[in-house]
Amino acid sequence: MSVIYYNGVIVTMNSNLDVYNGFLHIEGDKIKQIGEGLPDTIDKDTTLVDLNGKWVLPGLINTHGHTGMSLLRGYSDDLPLESWLKEKMWPMEAKLDKESVKAASSLAILEMMKTGTTTFLDMYHIFLDEIANLVDESGLRAVITRGMIGLCSEVEQLAKLDEAVSFATNWRGQADGRIQTMLSPHAPYTCPPSFIEMIVEKAKENELPIHIHLSETKKEVEDHIAQYGIRPVEHLLSLGVFSMPTLIAHGVHVNDEEIDILASNNVAVSHNPMSNLKLGSGIAPIPKMIKQGVLVALGTDSVASNNNLDVFQELRMAALIHKGNTYNSTVITATEALQFATVNGAKALQNNNIGSLTEGNEADFITIDPSKHPHLQPKEHIISHIVYSASGADVCDVYVKGKQLMKDRNCLTVDEERIIFEANKQYNRIQA
Repeated sequence: MSVIYYNGVIVTMNSNLDVYNGFLHIEGDKIKQIGEGLPDTIDKDTTLVDLNGKWVLPGLINTHGHTGMSLLRGYSDDLPLESWLKEKMWPMEAKLDKESVKAASSLAILEMMKTGTTTFLDMYHIFLDEIANLVDESGLRAVITRGMIGLCSEVEQLAKLDEAVSFATNWRGQADGRIQTMLSPHAPYTCPPSFIEMIVEKAKENELPIHIHLSETKKEVEDHIAQYGIRPVEHLLSLGVFSMPTLIAHGVHVNDEEIDILASNNVAVSHNPMSNLKLGSGIAPIPKMIKQGVLVALGTDSVASNNNLDVFQELRMAALIHKGNTYNSTVITATEALQFATVNGAKALQNNNIGSLTEGNEADFITIDPSKHPHLQPKEHIISHIVYSASGADVCDVYVKGKQLMKDRNCLTVDEERIIFEANKQYNRIQA
């Protein structure tokens, strides 16, 4: 199928950061051509779609989250991370069963679709097959990984690792290539070194990237030094983690030497500014990371600590917080922030076929209709408006691999009313 979307403003996020007043030509599931005006020739079998001035940009990419926790939005606010986890999250998560996790993940998928996220990373530990099936049915793209906590016997560790590897090898490349997988030791403070080494070995055997929480809080780092006599980044380096493509979540409390280690080992960072602020974890040294050559992407974390999955809000926060923290309004420009949520996110997830509207890339894109929103006027300053003014509620249409998943804010592949009903039903049930 050949479709030309014309009369729009195409924000490519390509290497030249081109913005065209023109068209996007989709052939099947890929971008065939992009440019000003209209193509020189148009085949008679090609469908023409008038964008009527809509903005077109790459689908947003969320590089860290936990969809299974989505029923816990608002369940525990205003606590530090350690108390939040041990006193509230883990006890409540112990009550979750297949139906509640399915309801939670469905809710997260719906929220991401409605707010312009086309690709997300999900680290969870139970009922991953259910989550993967939901991704398949929705049409979204995901990297799914089983988070492994190693505070248990070696027998239990091996069982978790076998489960994680089985899921990762069975599901990668499924859903017409929309599902990819990684291996995920939860964090250095929940995984003994020997367990992390076992995970690294399996990652090498199966050519799987690694995703891990790292240096999220000051206390976490201090405790790590007290226990092992070394900082977390250096420790993971010594355990061989960075011998595989690695994406860390948070990286709030890393020093200059650790940033150099991350950069020299091509370790990507999922920056989660809103979750880090809400939990009082701190502000990651993102300007230093960029200066020292670290690839920075964006993540929301779960709604239990954010409390939403709107990447537009995340990229605005990423653009603003570092200006205030460094007393420098020139750090993290609007363009850089948008790169975090698009092309950088694609690279962090080891996917070179998405993240920018470039000929040959897969056709993952979203639209915004500025004519409907006074906060997006005057409409000439598009990148600025996307970063500093827009929200996920402004997203009009969503496409993945050329297939339309949302049209005029109506979801086409999921039942919004049923998902919201089931989410409330399941929450009330597990709370009873």
